[in-house]
Amino acid sequence: MNTPELTAVLHLPGAEPRPLEGDWSAEVIAMPTGDGQWDISLAVAYTGDTEVDAGVSLSAVLFPAGEPAFLIPGLFYGENRPQACTRLFPRYARGQVDHARFTSDAWSFRADRAATPVVFAWTDEAGIALATTETSPVGLAGVGFADTPAGPVARLCWPYREEPVSYTGSQDPSPADIPVYHWRPGERVELRARCYSLGPDRHGYAPVLRDLHARTPVASEPVAWVGVEEAAGLAAEGLHTWHYAAEDGVLLETAAFDRELNASVRNLGDRQAMHVSWVSGVPYAYALLCHGSRHGREDYRAAGAHVIDTITANLTPAGTFWGQWTRSGGWNVGWTPDRRRLHARTIGEAALFTVRAVAHERERGVNRPVWTAAARSTLDVACAAQRADGHLGSAYHSETGEVLSWDGAAGFAWIPALVEAAALFGEPRYLVHAERAGAHYRRFLDAEFIHGAPEDVDLAPTSEDGYLAVMAYVALAEHSPGPWWADAARAADWMLTFRYSYDVAFDRRTLLGTYGFRSRGADQASPCNQHLHAYGLICLPEMTRLARHLADPYYLAVTRENLACFRQFVARTDGDFNAYRGMASERYYQTACFQPKGMLLTLSHAWSVGVLLYACEAATQMPEFEEDR
Repeated sequence: MNTPELTAVLHLPGAEPRPLEGDWSAEVIAMPTGDGQWDISLAVAYTGDTEVDAGVSLSAVLFPAGEPAFLIPGLFYGENRPQACTRLFPRYARGQVDHARFTSDAWSFRADRAATPVVFAWTDEAGIALATTETSPVGLAGVGFADTPAGPVARLCWPYREEPVSYTGSQDPSPADIPVYHWRPGERVELRARCYSLGPDRHGYAPVLRDLHARTPVASEPVAWVGVEEAAGLAAEGLHTWHYAAEDGVLLETAAFDRELNASVRNLGDRQAMHVSWVSGVPYAYALLCHGSRHGREDYRAAGAHVIDTITANLTPAGTFWGQWTRSGGWNVGWTPDRRRLHARTIGEAALFTVRAVAHERERGVNRPVWTAAARSTLDVACAAQRADGHLGSAYHSETGEVLSWDGAAGFAWIPALVEAAALFGEPRYLVHAERAGAHYRRFLDAEFIHGAPEDVDLAPTSEDGYLAVMAYVALAEHSPGPWWADAARAADWMLTFRYSYDVAFDRRTLLGTYGFRSRGADQASPCNQHLHAYGLICLPEMTRLARHLADPYYLAVTRENLACFRQFVARTDGDFNAYRGMASERYYQTACFQPKGMLLTLSHAWSVGVLLYACEAATQMPEFEEDR
């Protein structure tokens, strides 16, 4: 492999970028470390007579050949925002610039927005990746790319540059954020990077991320605050104490940390609503049911069963689960703007965990005919809607079951539900529908762009899309002949682009900094919702079985890191990080989005507590987690 052509550029405030010359000098040394891999040293020296503010960037250009493609893990995926997506956040469009709508053919970001600080660029003939670390001797680093007449450019910046505008979670762009370093006469700084020469395969990011994960230092002290068993006990207590509303048979979606404040705002901190899945509902009621069964806690078993009773006894006219219940309005479709539109992921995931709850009860000699009928009715609507090409639909009419949207891949959620229902209910037709869907949705893997899973960000790519894909293909691999294990691995690789491979550096004056929160193992929610979340725990069993089947220690390592990460910040006692015992937050702010870096959302969420409980219950049954218990 030829040594990559790397160009260092000086950035002075208010001036065009220029070479480092005159009072500035730069020495770029590329040390080969393997086939197509180099450690990069960029030594920058300033010999001027006066102090000056400036930044530096390092770029690599690929020969133009066809439409370029870019990837920044957890942050930017191809075009990133489909043109039809109603939520605004940074989008790539060749030759287009519309700052008001976050559209440009060149973007740069602060490094802590990336799950791994690396930028990939591809043409039809080749690819390249430039990686750095979150911090540097001159401050927070940056990653970026540009589509230029000379070819696609991958770029690292020290300090970071956020341009052409900055996205901080609002639909309105913030001004470009371009910090500088204050250079003194005679100062010399050495900046570090890593470069990879790639082929045109857009899945070439996977071995790079494995390599960077292995090279990233890990904490010497234990990450988790508590063992798996203690975490399960705390989460079960928190879900039952703070989210279960016995009078309604629901799991309320949120519970405020500050109970006194909550009382003064008419309980608005406690969201008086329950989705049937996703942010509340069946998955977490099922986890509480399992925990209660394992520990002989009839109160937990009764609560979990009560919630599933409530959901399965109330179906839409079309015969599916509803999307959401609210105390003020009863049953409705959820957060979709069309009040007839049911989201495939929400009801498909509810069907999956209802099937699992039926199986759990059957093992204990308990028959749940209403649960069974509701799951089968919901699955039958999805099967009836399936297109000849295998697409299961992304949204449905609540009265007729008619498909209202074929956009995106939310239908992935149906596949594991159909596979497990086929086995449990002795219905081979369900497996046929799942196999057809799996073959169809493979095109999203091929495009390296899976999107549409959550209700709240429309057609954005999200980590949740990756979880659904992993669950779908592992289910098919375990129950159907075919190349499904390869699909599962490809889905896992894409999902893991959202997983933080490093511990973000937090100011010790912030809450996350004070408590020493370790971000390695957490996932970026999405390029639209740039905060860390725990939802990846939903596919802990599937990731563990995938690692076991493929004898792949990497898949197991990142799964164990995921569980260890969120055995932090589950409240061990009243007052722990200002929460009540058993509470767990939904959002950890690791970058400048929605809230300042280092803050914590002071709401406990049914799903964040529930998914921890679910994962811990699964881990107690898996030998891979024995030393974590």
